[in-house]
Amino acid sequence: MYWRRFNGERIEVPIKEAVKNAIIRERANGYNLKVYIGTDSQVRGKVVEFATVIVFLREGKGGFMFIQNDKQEQRFSIKERMLLEVGKSIEIAYSLCELFDTYNVDMEIHADINTNPQFKSNAALNEAVGYILGMGFAFKAKPDAFASSSCANKVV
Repeated sequence: MYWRRFNGERIEVPIKEAVKNAIIRERANGYNLKVYIGTDSQVRGKVVEFATVIVFLREGKGGFMFIQNDKQEQRFSIKERMLLEVGKSIEIAYSLCELFDTYNVDMEIHADINTNPQFKSNAALNEAVGYILGMGFAFKAKPDAFASSSCANKVV
């Protein structure tokens, strides 16, 4: 699996190095960054496609994102799939949290799970909240989880 930019350009360095370079570059240009990590998935026949994004927002000046796509040929219940999405986001956040601490960058995990009990994804909400908070990360769920429900959703 590799990471790419929104324009399709492949990121040739390890993701930790790419994120560090982005933080340094944006800071040098005078921007204050916030980072949001989210994952979304789509079931297509017997395949589940995932997209994980690292979204960098420049305060008041737009943003950019790094994208990783993944496929699995396995059937999941909605709850399993939602928790797998959260797990993918946590894995990336955990691998990068030292960088965010070093450079004092706020980071938040966005879960593509609806807070409204009328939606099927809500079945995973309690477990996802516990998982994310237990790892020490800030998070948002739908409708406030734009990294997963908007950004990752567009590239899955």
